[in-house]
Amino acid sequence: MTPAPSKKLKIGDALVSQGAISNEQLTRALIEQRATGRMLGQVLVDQGVITGATLVGVLGQSLGVPNVHLRHGLIDPAVLKLIGEEEAERLLAVPMFKVRDTVTVAMAEPQSLPTIDRLRQLTGCRIRPVLALEPNIREFIKKYSGGEVNVDAFLSSLSESNVEVIEREAVDEGPVTDLDKMVAGSPIINLVNVAFMTAIRDKASDIHIEPDKKGTRIRYRIDGVLRDLMKPPGGMHHSVVSRIKVISKMDIAEKRLPQEGRVRLVAEGREIDLRVSSMPTLLGEKLVIRILDKANLRVKMEELGFRAEALATLKKILQQPHGLVLVTGPTGSGKTTTLYSALDLLRSPELNIVTVEDPVEYQLDLINQIHVHDAIGLSFARALRSILRQDPDVIMVGEIRDEETARVAVQAALTGHLVLATLHTNDAPGAVARLLDMNVEPYLLSSALNGVVAQRLARTICPTCATKYYPEPDSLIDAGLDPQASQVFRKGSGCAKCHDSGFLGRMGVYEVMEVTPTMRKIIHRGGASHELREQMKHNGNLNLREEGVQLALAGKSSLEEVLGITHNDDDPVKPAAKPETAVAA
Repeated sequence: MTPAPSKKLKIGDALVSQGAISNEQLTRALIEQRATGRMLGQVLVDQGVITGATLVGVLGQSLGVPNVHLRHGLIDPAVLKLIGEEEAERLLAVPMFKVRDTVTVAMAEPQSLPTIDRLRQLTGCRIRPVLALEPNIREFIKKYSGGEVNVDAFLSSLSESNVEVIEREAVDEGPVTDLDKMVAGSPIINLVNVAFMTAIRDKASDIHIEPDKKGTRIRYRIDGVLRDLMKPPGGMHHSVVSRIKVISKMDIAEKRLPQEGRVRLVAEGREIDLRVSSMPTLLGEKLVIRILDKANLRVKMEELGFRAEALATLKKILQQPHGLVLVTGPTGSGKTTTLYSALDLLRSPELNIVTVEDPVEYQLDLINQIHVHDAIGLSFARALRSILRQDPDVIMVGEIRDEETARVAVQAALTGHLVLATLHTNDAPGAVARLLDMNVEPYLLSSALNGVVAQRLARTICPTCATKYYPEPDSLIDAGLDPQASQVFRKGSGCAKCHDSGFLGRMGVYEVMEVTPTMRKIIHRGGASHELREQMKHNGNLNLREEGVQLALAGKSSLEEVLGITHNDDDPVKPAAKPETAVAA
């Protein structure tokens, strides 16, 4: 039932004046109304002449109040508990969502002051009433009552087809906030939920929400490659950005400066962290959302992709009671994941393990984790000095960025601590040169350094569309293989499951350099990187290119993929795709 019209409100005339119905349709509806005694608006909806959304829009304009047609995505089912099913039925009101101390409530009679007072008493909050049709309200009270709604299951069932755009009627009610648009206009909450759930189910590492001339562009980074998987309707970009900034505790009024925020949500039965970064651009704000999903984090070293020989060497390095162990590679190559795996191997109630990270990406049990905060002076070097007074056994440094941090890390390794750290170099021997460039004395580094791991992430072949192929001779030559040999390799032909890429998931390619006595002598006299490389080869260690080729020969990745992410000693690095922090499953 619609609200009972007053003498000033003639819903039929309003619908005709706005062109929603014709005079003939109004006449037929009035005849049926007199015969049945039902409300005119409901008769028109039942006849299929107008939709419920059109009716509530015209009613809202006539009454001078905001209006909404309830649908999935606009209501937080948990908020209904604030008043309970019985009171909701009696008051014909559905709480939609709560923002700080204000609850937005869909009501059949939004101008009823006694109803608003009762809602304020039940919730202890300010009430923001919006108009909704009575049948629409009763439908959602029934759906969401009793707390039986599984929000995770509901979000998981959403798809892009659930996102419909309903144009808002032009109502002169003064300035309209973003929140008003979110409630009474397009289902923005629904769209954001769909975007998040799609990214989580597809194991994306990042969501890019970008403005363009035609509206909004949403891209996902999956297996290190950006892909367009959602195309929202036009005119929604500002509302989508505002919604995400609100839940990320960011300032929605500030659009000129970059901001950072964080969202923690539960989806598909697990807790997921979202790190949100906003950046002003010429066409509007761009958001990048980093998804930190523990389901994609592999902390068992055996699951990362190490060959048996390389894994045995690394475990031997980590078993030493003190010294410096470095993990190197470009940004996002999975270095932090490897360090977390090392900590998982080492952690024990008998050890005091402390990390200093920027930022702390995943929380681990039995480990004390510190977040770097440069704005207040808590840098890597300062945190590291404080950690040394905390009686640590194992220290992890998220990144050695400067000379001061490098010196403190080396001194900690020399004074009886096992120090794990990351460094940005292309290969394992290059880590020595980088630390020497940071003015670490060669005689100190030669005593402190135990080993270095260099790594990349290679996309693995989609098992659904895997097929055999013969690489081009040039690729075989680059791989150090005989171009005349008829070696069969595998690749993916592309299917719906892998978004026609031929790849699904990634695994690590690792170069492990154990610092032997001979290498210590080379480091002590400041030897060049190529000398360390030759000694590695003499010791039987494979370089990154050789490790990648072994991965392709085993049929886990294509030859072109591993050649693209690795390099020969004299070749520049040729990245195939920007990797993500955690190895995807």
